[in-house]
Amino acid sequence: MKIRLAESKDAFALSALLAELGYEGTAPFIERRLAQLIADDTERLLMAEHDNTVLGFLSLHFIPQLALAGDFARISYFCIAEGERSKGAGQELLQYAEQLAQERGCDRMEVHCHQRREKANAFYEREGYTESPRYHIKELTPP
Repeated sequence: MKIRLAESKDAFALSALLAELGYEGTAPFIERRLAQLIADDTERLLMAEHDNTVLGFLSLHFIPQLALAGDFARISYFCIAEGERSKGAGQELLQYAEQLAQERGCDRMEVHCHQRREKANAFYEREGYTESPRYHIKELTPP
């Protein structure tokens, strides 16, 4: 398996994988979002592929901390294609992301994963992630 940074050619594969996560309808804006993330120095959009076939992706953000010595990295989206799960690609991609975070001065990783995603939560637990139950969200209306 090869891990690489996302490219504009990945728009279709990303849209399909996001649909597997329940995010339908990304096709109209995925190219714009992809370009935005590729250009962002605090973001790494990682693609896992084998024989030029995309197996999955992980969107990683580096977040500096004001009051702490180390920064942290946040996984915002992570998906391995349905037929490729439980074959080691997710573990390899996650370990790669953790290594990138350490190289960027991060001393921890975080990921928000809805409780309905039981298998994903079990995966993170096996990989050494612990639950932090306080997470607040406020929906904002565009101006």
